[in-house]
Amino acid sequence: MSSNKNTEGAELNLEELESRVDNLIHTISRLRNENVSLRTRQEDLMSERAALIEKSEQAKSRLESMIGRLKSLESK
Repeated sequence: MSSNKNTEGAELNLEELESRVDNLIHTISRLRNENVSLRTRQEDLMSERAALIEKSEQAKSRLESMIGRLKSLESK
């Protein structure tokens, strides 16, 4: 009887361990997918930021040019 209880206990421990390993595998898979998604989103945001900085610089340059032209007209 004692041997039977040990076998049952070992089987329960093994099943619990197997369940925990399965949960860890699932969690790792989910985190990998999330990580890929976050990296892609970060790249998209960095590209968007670069484009906005470029637009801002262009607008600044055009505005400075217009101010220069207005000042030259004012001087005449």
